[in-house]
Amino acid sequence: MVNALVPHKISLPKAQRTLRAAQYVRMSTDHQQYSIENQAAVIAAYAQARGLEIVRTYRDDGESGLAIKNRPGLIGLIADVCQRRANFDHILIYDVSRWGRFQDTDESAHYEFVCREAGVTVSYCAEQFENDGTVISSIVKNIKRVMAAEYSRELSVKVHAGACHLSRLGFRQGGHPCFGLRRELFDGSGRSKGVLEAGQWKSLQTDRIILRPGPQHEIETVRLIFDRFVNGHRTETKIARELNLCGVFNRGRPWTCGKIHYLLQNDNYIGTNRYNRHSAKLRTARKENAPADWIKKEGVFEPIVDKEIFAKAQQMLMDRQHTRGVSDEEMLKRLRVLLHRRGRLSRDVINETEGIPGTTAYLARFGSLSNAYRLIGYTPKRNYEHIKSRPVRCDMIKTTVLKVGSALAESGRDVRVDQVRQILRVHVIAISFRVARSRNARGATHPSWVIVRGRHLPSGLVAVIRLSDGNREIMDYLIMPASRLVGRDLRFSERNRESFGLQRYGTMAGLIETIKRRVSNLAYLTKRIPSVLDERPASNG
Repeated sequence: MVNALVPHKISLPKAQRTLRAAQYVRMSTDHQQYSIENQAAVIAAYAQARGLEIVRTYRDDGESGLAIKNRPGLIGLIADVCQRRANFDHILIYDVSRWGRFQDTDESAHYEFVCREAGVTVSYCAEQFENDGTVISSIVKNIKRVMAAEYSRELSVKVHAGACHLSRLGFRQGGHPCFGLRRELFDGSGRSKGVLEAGQWKSLQTDRIILRPGPQHEIETVRLIFDRFVNGHRTETKIARELNLCGVFNRGRPWTCGKIHYLLQNDNYIGTNRYNRHSAKLRTARKENAPADWIKKEGVFEPIVDKEIFAKAQQMLMDRQHTRGVSDEEMLKRLRVLLHRRGRLSRDVINETEGIPGTTAYLARFGSLSNAYRLIGYTPKRNYEHIKSRPVRCDMIKTTVLKVGSALAESGRDVRVDQVRQILRVHVIAISFRVARSRNARGATHPSWVIVRGRHLPSGLVAVIRLSDGNREIMDYLIMPASRLVGRDLRFSERNRESFGLQRYGTMAGLIETIKRRVSNLAYLTKRIPSVLDERPASNG
């Protein structure tokens, strides 16, 4: 799919590119010897000695060599070689470990084989052997790959042991603090160096981090959440809804049920430092560790929540979700009893009822609440068809991305595709894709549609596929600036559509032509006026 979206460049004649080379450099946080500058210097000396001209650089800064998925430099290199876009015949790399510290050593060999199969020679400039395909070089390379993988394993053990030791001393280990807390940085002698803002990290290995209470309004919000849960008997969903309606957000983003649930379980709020509950060593799947392996240090942070209220919240969560030893039939029996008593079932009804496992337990046991409802013969009044039809909508987006991307590539534009998030990137412009589902609200005189923003929405343009009544067929296409899609979702009708910057197109061809025009306009404006935002609508919408 990606190949069709990237225009092929005209290759140079074979005779003109035999002395052309590309260099790949990568640095994580290993040692100064592996700095980008040091690698480039060694590679330059190697190229000069062999009469090679470096015409392209692929680099990955601050990226681990354990996997390829987070290394755009190496991904781009392999893609250019496989798609015959490379205008070079040599790839120069500092040493075998810069190519990767893959735990499966065959993966590193695979990427080198792919390059060699495409007629591109891979050379390791700082190694003491020539990568000439001889038996000796093959043996040495395999040994080097095993050593690189083993180095990562040993380093992982050392880093984990050091983090556990610091955690036992009460120092913060991990990423961003939870809402209402901040990270204060201390040097090796215990003197404060100030509070770290979002996106800031310590730069010295001898520095330490301790959690501190955040702004007063965030502290009050945390206490309010615990009070509404413990004393007000509100569910996480209701608490999130109340906060969002009052305009109290989680650092600029709406509250969700999951965020409230995570907050209620976080014992940092009572001054406890907990570490090693989960682990994902060497980029493996995240797993939960046994309680005996947890590291817990109490009284190291200044508490912002009363310990008694926190303990009540944990007991309520435990009572609600405790299903160990409960059979499937017993869980369904309790659901039938609740249905008979309340006359209806919902997420909130289940979560707020004592003696009933929480909805997360039913999700884990039966896959979905709809499956549990079906097994007890209950049909909710609310239509959950949109959940079941999610794969169909995903296919619609993939098809639209392919068609739009192919059309842009055929017109001579350099198009890149983010296949995970289904985003087209043309030059510096991002085009995201969403589906607008039809929504029949009670008592509404006009049909309406809803667009879910999603977690990842870059600035740029949003192409919308609007579905007809019943959400089975495509009605038309819309396009809007990404800046207009704020909040968790956007609900609109045909009467107020244009007020949100949504321009309508009846066909895919109309959508594609408008995107081409806007991409050209935005690319021109970006070059002429760097401060111009990419939300200006087209004049002929």
